[in-house]
Amino acid sequence: MEYLVRFSQSHESFRLAEIQALATLESVELEIVFYIPESPFCVIKVADDDAATRLVRRSLLAQSIHSLWGWAKTLPEFYEDISRRAAPLLVPYVNSSFKLESDSFQGKRSNKARLALIDSFGAVLPLEGDIDMRDPELVLTVFEHWAFGSVQKGIPDPEHYYIGRFVAGTARDASLTFDLKKRRYIATTSMDAELSLLTANLALAAPGKLFYDPFVGTGSFPLAAAHWGATAWGSDIDGRAVRGSAAGINGAGGSGGSRTGRADVRGNFEQYGLLAAFGDVFTADLTHIPLRHGGEHRWIDGIICDPPYGVREGPRVLGVRNPEKKPWAVEAGKKMYK
Repeated sequence: MEYLVRFSQSHESFRLAEIQALATLESVELEIVFYIPESPFCVIKVADDDAATRLVRRSLLAQSIHSLWGWAKTLPEFYEDISRRAAPLLVPYVNSSFKLESDSFQGKRSNKARLALIDSFGAVLPLEGDIDMRDPELVLTVFEHWAFGSVQKGIPDPEHYYIGRFVAGTARDASLTFDLKKRRYIATTSMDAELSLLTANLALAAPGKLFYDPFVGTGSFPLAAAHWGATAWGSDIDGRAVRGSAAGINGAGGSGGSRTGRADVRGNFEQYGLLAAFGDVFTADLTHIPLRHGGEHRWIDGIICDPPYGVREGPRVLGVRNPEKKPWAVEAGKKMYK
């Protein structure tokens, strides 16, 4: 069956990558039918409503998914496609309470024109149930994709029309839950909540998996992986970052968030109730990491990180600058991991 994914207007280059990763994670057979990067609308094929719901329930870049009841470039073609496509789909909903909404991208109609468009669907959608604007059994949305600058140019019609039955929402609210402004412990380089959760999706974080961040800092990526059920841990060359302090690293704390409890990576896991998924953190230089290869058996399921770039935080190096002056320090460092 064909469905319409309504994406948000953020991180456009990751849209398809995320939805394809989630299809892999949820074992959903996915086919991309129509998508252009400039549009937030994507037509896909999946088996049924259950597959559609599982596909987007963890998505950060999708807003919703809809059973596609019509799709065309012109209004006459749109009515024709609805009559053909929706006929078998609306049978279970003929007597259901319903509401019809509109969603326009890059353009808009006057209220009068918008209501006239909605009323015009009565001829092609013979619904006999009551209109219910608060809690309907059926929610239909008319989507319009207008050309860029259509309002200024006075363009009268959109480039694409879609109509679909709402099937499921997504996990976009998770980025609000993990908002840095509400977090107990942050630093100047703490990764944005939405990007952290998106990265964990792309890496297929899930229950039963072990995830590692070699530049853990204040723990944004392990938190995201833990939110999706993985056990997460990490390391950092700067011991101050993983140890934390009462006011947060370098004096930075989560403004507006909880200032009680531990102000370190573990404290962040406690704040979100994810301590059971916390695998701890340690201080280490990635170039001399104490972790060892597992032979033929891979024991880390995913590595997600934000490599340091030394702009907002000064670079850190473990060891000695001149090993000839302090040769004992080099040998001590080699043995320390034991």
